[in-house]
Amino acid sequence: MEPFNFKILVVDDEEPLVRLVKRILQRDGLEIETAFSGEEALEVIERFAPDLVITDLRMPGMSGLELMEKARSSRPELDFILLTAYATVENAVQAMKQGAREYLIKPLKDPDELRVAVNRVLERRALVEANSQWKNQLAEGLPPARVIFAGMETVWEEVQTVASTTATVLLTGESGTGKSLIAKVIHALSDANGPLVDLNCAAIPENLIESELFGHEKGAFTGAVKAKKGKFEMASNGTIFLDEIGEMPPSAQSKLLRVLQDRVFERVGGTTTIKTTARVIAATNQDLEELMKSNRFREDLYYRLQVFPIHLPPLRERSGSIPVLATYLLESIAAKAGKRVAPLDQETMERLEAYQWPGNVRELHNILERAVIVARTEHVKVPPLNPVHEPERPGEAVRPAGVPELRSLKEIEKDAIANTLAQTKGHRRRAAEILGISLRTLQYKLKQYGLSKG
Repeated sequence: MEPFNFKILVVDDEEPLVRLVKRILQRDGLEIETAFSGEEALEVIERFAPDLVITDLRMPGMSGLELMEKARSSRPELDFILLTAYATVENAVQAMKQGAREYLIKPLKDPDELRVAVNRVLERRALVEANSQWKNQLAEGLPPARVIFAGMETVWEEVQTVASTTATVLLTGESGTGKSLIAKVIHALSDANGPLVDLNCAAIPENLIESELFGHEKGAFTGAVKAKKGKFEMASNGTIFLDEIGEMPPSAQSKLLRVLQDRVFERVGGTTTIKTTARVIAATNQDLEELMKSNRFREDLYYRLQVFPIHLPPLRERSGSIPVLATYLLESIAAKAGKRVAPLDQETMERLEAYQWPGNVRELHNILERAVIVARTEHVKVPPLNPVHEPERPGEAVRPAGVPELRSLKEIEKDAIANTLAQTKGHRRRAAEILGISLRTLQYKLKQYGLSKG
């Protein structure tokens, strides 16, 4: 999707600065108009309908803040960047309170400082524009684009680029980063008129996964009392989402490779060749290249899946998105629970932003859900976060050296599972052997502790 025709109005009583800013931005292909006073700017806004106004804070007659207030009375969606040679904390705070997107000091240090500020506004508006144009196919209740892609503008651009194609997509990223949600968005923004069908490769026993993928004929194996369609047939003219693809057994990998190459398959126990029109999106939280080195994942399948890779960054690398995510999740959780909640206070939000989030967005959701459930007033109190991943705050008691941390059996078990999976590069069967439990038990524990899927 093309962003949209982005238009900028530059306002300043200093003509040389106006010409400089206009020249810098025109080089980037943006459409620019100019004005030399607040009064003139209001007239240009009516005629030119800009998306962004870059204005001086102090001008004869109407100030930049007054211009912003008057312009937004008729166009509340209009974005502003304020420029000033009189930099004070009070000015910056007042500008941001009134809704300015950026605040830059004159003279500009270099052209890139201006470009970066404008690009931030452009990216934000692109998300807002896309959110307003969400296709009807989007599932009811799916979060708005500004929430899904908070701190992931590059991912959003990649999703828009690939969505309208039929290319195979490989989503990578840690558990809890939202890979299944991104798959839903790609499907919803595509031209597909069929359904989105998902399969968690780690949740299906090895002897049944081929039947789940391709279906089976009556009598194909013990218990096959009637013919059954597989996921690929169910996803006809739509999308099949293969989650945790790294857990797919080798026998199924070879058959999936054939589907990706030739777009055909047979049901288990059948001889009729079936053509598939399903688009494939796969996801993994494992390093597939490492699995290839140990012969646990086919190299040729890997390159077939790598047509269009999209990597989702962990939440700790986009901490600036925490306020957007936390606010949306808190309101959504409270609405489902039938409760009224107040916004999180600044101290709580700072704690959330400082935390490392090993469980990513899923962990944030779980913590807020727990807080809403136990809340007795509108003021939600976030429970203590895992101290291993939370910076120590001033005044906190320090445990004496040599005194072990007191932890519950569940915490110890969860860490043991997580550490074993890390050491085995995410290979569950090997991890289960080391832990001395069955693969099914391990899968249950992963689900219980929120470690199971992305």
